[in-house]
Amino acid sequence: MLMQTHEARLDALRKQLEKQGIDGFVIPISDEHLSEYVGSYAQRLAWLTGFGGSAGTAAVLKDKAAMFVDGRYTLQVRDQVDGRLYEYKSVPQDSLAEWLAANAGKGARIGFDPWLHTRGWAKAAAKALEDVGAELVAVENNPIDAVWQDRPAPSAAPAFIQDEALAGRSSADKRSEVAEWLKAKKLDAAVISALDSVAWLLNIRGADVERTPVALSYVIAHADGTADWFIEPGKVPAEVSAKLGNAVRIRPRADFTPALAELSGKLVAADPERAVAAIFAALEDAGATAVALTDPVVLPKAIKNSAEQSGHRAAQARDGAAVARFLHWLSVEGPKGTVDELSAAEQLHAFRRATGDLRDLSFDTISGAGPNGAIVHYRVSEETNRKLEPGSVFLVDSGGQYPDGTTDITRTVWVGPGEAPAEVRDRNTRVLKGHIRLATQTFPTGTAGSQLDTLARQFLWEAGVDYAHGTGHGVGSFLAVHEGPQRIAKARGGQAGTDQELLAGMILSNEPGYYKTGEYGIRIENLVLVEPRAIPGSEGQWLGFETLTLAPIDKALVERSLLSSAELEWWNTYHARVREVLAPQLEGDALAWLEEACSPL
Repeated sequence: MLMQTHEARLDALRKQLEKQGIDGFVIPISDEHLSEYVGSYAQRLAWLTGFGGSAGTAAVLKDKAAMFVDGRYTLQVRDQVDGRLYEYKSVPQDSLAEWLAANAGKGARIGFDPWLHTRGWAKAAAKALEDVGAELVAVENNPIDAVWQDRPAPSAAPAFIQDEALAGRSSADKRSEVAEWLKAKKLDAAVISALDSVAWLLNIRGADVERTPVALSYVIAHADGTADWFIEPGKVPAEVSAKLGNAVRIRPRADFTPALAELSGKLVAADPERAVAAIFAALEDAGATAVALTDPVVLPKAIKNSAEQSGHRAAQARDGAAVARFLHWLSVEGPKGTVDELSAAEQLHAFRRATGDLRDLSFDTISGAGPNGAIVHYRVSEETNRKLEPGSVFLVDSGGQYPDGTTDITRTVWVGPGEAPAEVRDRNTRVLKGHIRLATQTFPTGTAGSQLDTLARQFLWEAGVDYAHGTGHGVGSFLAVHEGPQRIAKARGGQAGTDQELLAGMILSNEPGYYKTGEYGIRIENLVLVEPRAIPGSEGQWLGFETLTLAPIDKALVERSLLSSAELEWWNTYHARVREVLAPQLEGDALAWLEEACSPL
């Protein structure tokens, strides 16, 4: 008989912990590759607690438990996780390691799965527990797996080749670049464990994780340009192995850990942010020297070549037309009061499917009506589904995976009839002003994303308000919608990516927002490409942004009097470009709607 309640599952876990001789256990949203989005087989936290966000961790002790989430999920965690069973904790203000140290007790043995955590996390947690006489213990068998009776199997979907015309470079060329990096650092090999890094390096894609076209596998890249690819037998069609050639040895996924032992005596690079603690432990146990270095694929992957840039522009144009059709549909159906969050998300998905090129969504559509729009990473369900009420704000954040590019766009819409309230127009216009300010900024080479973050917030700060998420994240090319190392966010607490300089070819989101709890949410998001900028009389090299995303921004939420002449010019120029690119793809009423939506402000 399956355990249906989260209380029963928590009770079963505690009994299993007792069997395994441990007093507590830490459950992250993670897989063996430290992926942001994980396959159903690895959704241990969701199974245990009901939490559906993409970032969070639970800590379970014999008599208490806690859920740790960041500001994006403050509201969502309270909707989905039973407060009788778990304390709610907010990071970075609350430290999981400190909570464990405060609550575990002297002599306690706290378990963790070394295939789901970084080595840095394990060292910090171990130190915090050691200070109070407790111990962090790496467990060989994850206790969740022992009690999760209907746990899905990992995906058996085959891998497939990413066309070289879209990738812009051959896998052999990429592997040669990694080999040169290894030789320059006098290393023998590098462990590539991040799924999008494996996909980019080998020019393969897969369908093993929803919303991210990757195949569950590892690579060990060698200084001679060869590589070992560890993937389940049967997932590699003949055409894939033929394309990769003899320089890529295809081995069973189960051989990965033994293969680490084969590196005895070697100098091996492994990324402390992307390789789990178990990989470092296996290398060290084998007598290899694990050298902590950033995955050599990360930066080349982030810097899009000309083929990838062209592919992104084509994907954005196609996706923008689908979004425009949706916004036209919403302008007709929304005021009737019959549309709800689920039906809106499905209609948008349908318009994307109608392009004929959609492979998947790039993430679950955030379809937030009224107060649900104030939940930053809201995920609509049958239980939370709301109608789009006439005279309210609707936020929709969505994206698609196409063979030539990954999209991510947010539009906030006033569902008529009537005029949006003055406060809503004020907040939306301040968000818009910040969006424009960032989109139009030029900056010298060497500038990090953290140095630009304030540009997008400044007009909200003038009104004494802010938003609890970053302003921009990197985006892949038919890969992860959230891609490092670049990021635009407040530089606080050593957050990953905030110190990474922005380089020509990187793609990021530009997405300031505002959220009034219990009432509405606003976000305006376009993707931008970092490009060289020539400035007459300038000294040194300068960069700026090309806006890639093309779809109308709702006029009904703009307070025109708050916009400067330069901001009005940006608005009109942007919408002229939207009309130029999208109009040839539309017809009839949708085209007429686009013409009006793109008319000068």
